[in-house]
Order: sequence, then structure tokens, then C-alpha cells
Amino acid sequence: MTVQLQSRPARGSVPIHLTTSTTWDDHARTLAPEVRRWLVATGFAGRANSHALVPGPAGTLASVWAGVRDVADPWLLAALPKALPTGDYHLGGDTGLAGDEPAAALSWQLGSYAFDLYKARPREPARLTLAATAGSRRSLLLAEVIAATRDLVNTPAEHMGPAELAAAVRLAARPHKAKVREIVGDELLAKGFPAVHAVGRAAARAPRLVELTWGRARDPLVAIVGKGVCFDSGGLDIKSADGMRLMKKDMGGAAHALALAQLVMALALPVRLQLLIPAVENAIAGNAFRPGDIFKTRAGLQIEVGNTDAEGRVILCDALAYAAEGQPDLVIDLATLTGAARTALGPALPALFCRDLGMARDIVDLGLAQRDPLWHMPLWRDYHPLIESEIADIVNTGKGPMAGAITAALFLEDFVPAKLPWLHIDLFAWNDSAKPGRPVGGEAQALRTLLAWLERRYAK
Repeated sequence: MTVQLQSRPARGSVPIHLTTSTTWDDHARTLAPEVRRWLVATGFAGRANSHALVPGPAGTLASVWAGVRDVADPWLLAALPKALPTGDYHLGGDTGLAGDEPAAALSWQLGSYAFDLYKARPREPARLTLAATAGSRRSLLLAEVIAATRDLVNTPAEHMGPAELAAAVRLAARPHKAKVREIVGDELLAKGFPAVHAVGRAAARAPRLVELTWGRARDPLVAIVGKGVCFDSGGLDIKSADGMRLMKKDMGGAAHALALAQLVMALALPVRLQLLIPAVENAIAGNAFRPGDIFKTRAGLQIEVGNTDAEGRVILCDALAYAAEGQPDLVIDLATLTGAARTALGPALPALFCRDLGMARDIVDLGLAQRDPLWHMPLWRDYHPLIESEIADIVNTGKGPMAGAITAALFLEDFVPAKLPWLHIDLFAWNDSAKPGRPVGGEAQALRTLLAWLERRYAK
């Protein structure tokens, strides 16, 4: 951790003063003339994600001035850990804005993040001392889980197959004494998960369903389901080289589901948790599932395969049907499901599908307040004929290129009982461009919002 929670800063710690472009002139007037002249000479004007180093009389670093958007910005200090000289820092409260400690903890820790499994960091990030408050501890928990989510998504498929994804679930379960079981390979057929088996059977690494359970029997059951396609070649409907390049991230839904489950357990929410991850590799071999094949699912519906590259919804349908059997109070599924959702909303806005419009509006509003947004899209039943098959109950692709995110959600909806509260979140799990605290690569999206909403829903 590059954030240290303790009552006093380390000896020699350097204060960081915060300002904004609109408050800078007022803050500058409070400074000693020589400090003000120095900052003017460096061009510092309080712009967000800018900073200036203020030297002391003996040539040491006396202080730092940092420009921020506002003190509650979750990315408040994210630009600083890798930009400041290595050493110890603390928030200075004598001049400038008073920093929001939870935002400071989250942003500093995520600003220190690097995926360094294969390539060493060029240098150690700077360290920040904060008071050990409940808010700062919560922020560090969030940062730890977000970093773990990024690591899972960033890890190449060679080292993150179905077995490794299951191992990550077991590792997360251990501190909370949660139970984990796996149904692997042909056992999926015997235990009633034929769709998961069909998608994953062609890979050298066996498909599986991973189930984690935790909590007290008297608490409401919450089922969280994550798409765990550890690599997606497209199957026999093979992707292009460009389309396949980032398909190590096609288990991003599973990484998010695991992260949300970790937060539920770590914060001891009063729920009974069921985490379900169907984990497969969509590979090409002589026994690969084919366009035109028909499979009976766990729910009894017969699905026709219109395209083998629409495999995520096929594995999710068995997991959702299994989740529904427990009559949960709520089901949430998370998946890197469709390019259509990205076309509609771009990479930074996960698409939320929900049958309860009031619930969806509450979640969207909460996401905006948390600055961890997602956006509501319609489960438009008039489009259901686009996924109706002439020779089976349902087909896994729409009849044409339009409304692809909606038809994928409608496919999943057929496996969720009508009266069961259900959220489907179609997300990207990736940053195409870098921002402070958000390097190019795997990303956790809407986690803070979903956690806050669950806490509100199940608060005692």
C-alpha cells in the first residue's frame, strides 16, 4: 500500500496543498511573496491534475501545490503518486482546500497502480499518510479490490484460464470462510449445465461452473453471476485478428462479479451470497459447437446457435437459471457481452438493463453521484421476435445488426423468472486511453455504485 494510515506523518513528510483553478487566486494571496513568485514562474494556476514543487531554503522540497477538480473527486490525487519524487507526503491543512480523506485514499492508491507481473515498475510511487478513519479504510479496501479486478483482466489468457479463474475465487473466499465448489468438464452435463459445456468443450482447458456461497441462512439471498470467457476466439465463427487482440478481457464480467462478492463479504453486508462464474475458453477444434446447433439448456429452453461468437449469453443462461432455482431476493449479472453496447454508450458507460424502471433510475442517479456511472437501456419486448427461432425456442443472435445489446439482454431475460428482481450489466472492463489513476488496460466499472446500492437496499 502506498497510502499509510497513521496518526502522524512520517519524519520529513512533505505537505501537499490543494487548490482549484477558481480558488487559486485566493490561495495565492495567502502565500509568502517568494513562494507566490515561484509558483507564478512555474506556470502553476491550479488546473486539475497539475502540480508544482516548492523548494525550501536549503534546497529541500518544502511543499507541493496540486490542482484538483474538487475535493470529493474520486480521482482527486491520482496524478501525483507517480509524478512526485519518491518519498513521504501528507495533506497540508493550513492553506488551500481541506482534502476529502476517503477520496484522497482511493485516488492515491489507484494512482499508484501498475500491472507489474511481467514488467518491473520504473520507480516506486510516492507515499501518502492519512488518518486511520472508517472512510479511509473503506477507500483502501475499494482500491485493493479494484486493483485485483484490473490484474485479473490484464493477465494474459495463457495464465488466466478457467482453472486459474477458479483459483482466484478460492483465494478470495479463504479470508471470509466462504465455501467454493467447481463442476468441471463432462460433469457439467451430468449436473445440468449443458450450455456451459457446449461452449467450452473444444478447449484444451476444461470448462467449469464455479460457485461461492457465504452468509447466514436467515438473510436474503443475493446471486451474482459473471461471464468467465477466459479467451474468445469467436469459435468457428472466428474473430478477425483485431477483434481477437483483447479477448483475454472477455472474463471481465467474472472479475467484476468476484470483486463485488469480495466487497459484500469484507463489509459483512446482511445478505446470503451466491457467486456463480461459468468459466470457459471459446476455442476451435473438431468438437467445437457449430452454427445451427441446438442445445437444451438447464431451464429446458432449446437454443439455436446463430453465431458461435455470441457465446457469453449461452454460458450465462445456464448460470442464471441455476441462480433462479434458489429463489433469490436479487440477481445481478455482469458481462463483457456486446460490442453493440459500446457502440451505443462508448467504453466508459456500462449498459444497465432492469425490468423495474424505478430501480434502474435509482441506480443511474447513484452512479452519477458516486462518479462511477452506468446508463439504463431498455428491455424492449417488441424486439423479442428478433431472437425467436423457427426450429427452437430461441436463437443466440438477432436477425440483423440492430439493437444487439437489447436482444442479448432479452435472451438472458428469458432465463430469469418475471417476478425476480434482476440487473444485467453489459460493460467493457477496459481503458483504451490513460487518465490519472486509470492506465490503459483492465478496469473496474460501476463497482462502487453497485456496492453503494446494495448497502442502501440491505441496510439494517
